[in-house]
Amino acid sequence: MASDWGLLFVRVVVGFFLFGHGTQKLFGWFGGRGLRATIAGMGTNLRLRPAVVWGMLAGVTEAGGGLLFGLGLLSPLGSLGIIAAMLMASVLAHWGKLWASNRGMEFPLSNLAIAVAVGLIGPGSYSLDAALGIALPEPLSIEVGVGLVLIGTALAIVSRTPRPSPAPTHLGDQTAASRP
Repeated sequence: MASDWGLLFVRVVVGFFLFGHGTQKLFGWFGGRGLRATIAGMGTNLRLRPAVVWGMLAGVTEAGGGLLFGLGLLSPLGSLGIIAAMLMASVLAHWGKLWASNRGMEFPLSNLAIAVAVGLIGPGSYSLDAALGIALPEPLSIEVGVGLVLIGTALAIVSRTPRPSPAPTHLGDQTAASRP
């Protein structure tokens, strides 16, 4: 059926790219910077603590979610991993900007929408779930998974270190070099 071929195409393409993106974070594959840089970015740029936990989770949800999604294995777990990673990216790294050309959330939101759609529809006939006769219990797997994604996102937001206060500036504080 054409819809099964369409699902296979979307799963393989999106799954491959997210698997690759996650392995960039974890192992430095495909031109990535690796886990040490991922953890540093989680702590410094996104202000997440503990950065090591969030760095590992970012890589694992993208790589693992992408792999499961692409293979159509243990659905909807792959979709949920992608949803978690893309929701975090949208909210914590790209919030307030829409278009990717401006470091906005266009790309993560597109991936999130695809993962939601496939998660609700299922992986299709051309999947390892279909080939192996695997089916996780529904709707429990979706409800629990969505709950965990939302709890994880909330934990990330509340665990962030506060934004540093801007340094006070005083008009009267001029150095001797800056005086006329």
